[in-house]
Amino acid sequence: MGLTLLYSVAIAVVATLLIVPLTLPTEKKKGIVAGLIGTAIVLAIVIFLFYYVTNIDRNLTALWPLAILATGLGAFISKRKEQLVKGVLFIAALAFGAYILSAVLFNANEKFDSAVMDQEVEIEAFDETKTPASVPPQFARNKMKKAFGQVPNTSYYELGRLQIQKVNEEFVYIAPVEFSGFFKWMNGDTTPGYFTMSATDSSDNPKFKDAEMTYTPSSFFHKNVARHLRLELPETIFYGDMQLEIDDEGKPHYIRSYGKFISARNGFEVTGVAVVNPQSGDVKSYSLKEVPSFIDGAVSPEVVSVQNSYFGNYVHGFWNSLFGKKDVKIPSDEGTESNVSPIFNEEGSMFYFTDFTSPKEGVDSMLGYSLTDARTGEAIYYTGNLEDSYMDSSGALQIVEKKFIEKKWFGEMPILYNFYGEASWLTPVLDANGFLQNYFIVSAANPEISTYGNTPNEALKLYKTALQRGGSSVDGSSSAEEATANGTIDRVYKERVGDFTIVSFRLTDGTNYIVSTEVAPYAIYLEVKDVVNVTYLNTGELFLPVKELTINGLE
Repeated sequence: MGLTLLYSVAIAVVATLLIVPLTLPTEKKKGIVAGLIGTAIVLAIVIFLFYYVTNIDRNLTALWPLAILATGLGAFISKRKEQLVKGVLFIAALAFGAYILSAVLFNANEKFDSAVMDQEVEIEAFDETKTPASVPPQFARNKMKKAFGQVPNTSYYELGRLQIQKVNEEFVYIAPVEFSGFFKWMNGDTTPGYFTMSATDSSDNPKFKDAEMTYTPSSFFHKNVARHLRLELPETIFYGDMQLEIDDEGKPHYIRSYGKFISARNGFEVTGVAVVNPQSGDVKSYSLKEVPSFIDGAVSPEVVSVQNSYFGNYVHGFWNSLFGKKDVKIPSDEGTESNVSPIFNEEGSMFYFTDFTSPKEGVDSMLGYSLTDARTGEAIYYTGNLEDSYMDSSGALQIVEKKFIEKKWFGEMPILYNFYGEASWLTPVLDANGFLQNYFIVSAANPEISTYGNTPNEALKLYKTALQRGGSSVDGSSSAEEATANGTIDRVYKERVGDFTIVSFRLTDGTNYIVSTEVAPYAIYLEVKDVVNVTYLNTGELFLPVKELTINGLE
């Protein structure tokens, strides 16, 4: 704080010399010293309060409005040569201000280059033996509020920002306990800890963890963690909110992404993350290549959201984003954190998911989707199968709402997965009170194919059958290996669905299989006591999906 005050005084002195006339007639020079001192004191106070309240970076480029004001006043008040000099400085300040304000018109290409993504067609198939992190944040937040009685001196506090991360190889939601107001902070001084809850098991109950924190987002003055970070790193360019990260020992850390402007003071490119110990106030900075292993979200969701905007809007420059809109892709706003949704891959790495749609109103067709690594900021844009027209996240939510229109249930956190080779939306369904009711899966290319279940894995099993009923081929997951079997039919069941028939059968060894006549047309002739050779996907499920079927004696 002391350095900020000294900086404010230095800037105030310079501004005073620009404003107060230094060359005056002899009879008017008596008051010049008093005018200089008084003006400098007032400006120092105003500048200090500006920096303290706004928490803006302490770079000289942030002072361009003051430069215009000071040189303008100085040129107006001064006379003769001094007026000429300050007039030139005023014109220079105006030119610099124009450069700052107009940067958005000319740096669109640089913004796009900073956010450029590698391109692929489709993500890898999801391993159906795993459980996606699919507990919606609103539901988790509701459960944490109901468990708030675990917090000591409950009336002092409220639940803070909810976010997902991996702790000790488990996917969990984290939410700090925050002060509920200024006077509660005065009395409480420190917050008592944070809540955790599973992000994959909706039946899990929130657990409160003791961890006193002095520097928090809800603290005031120099104990506010964002202001404390600014005082420690006055010139650093931050972007996004403070986020709580828990290490594997359960110790809390507040983090914030930092980086640089694209040009002038416009645009942002992330380069690292600052970490604050909320107990001691110690601050450490790391480049993205040096981020500690316990930090999952080094790149904040706000940074990813703005990068998606650059990539989608500025493909052909700034003016095209407003008028022609050729190849423009609009990032979805259906994400759970700053228009993006954090998800984890099978290796446990966190990514931010976003789908892109057309700028044309009334169109719910998806143009592609992206996954951004939350630790490195590197992103991949997936075009999807160009032969199919994929429904975007908004369309998926509309289907959920129509499906449960009588119950007034709604979807939250739609995520696109590759289930059995089919691009599919997985959406948790909540009731009007925000409680989880089921999980809904719908094909992005064939919205008429959908199903729901009490758990993601139950919905996934039903979805496999729905795909076969709908005439789609099931390719299986990334971990399901092909296997072969032969034996005699013990039981058989056939169900006509649309243009095809779904055939379920059991062999005498007790194994069960399911196949569509689209995949194996001769399956329509299956009867008890037939001897068959089967090629199937070993998914570990009760009914194993068949890829090839041969009936002995039938050609």
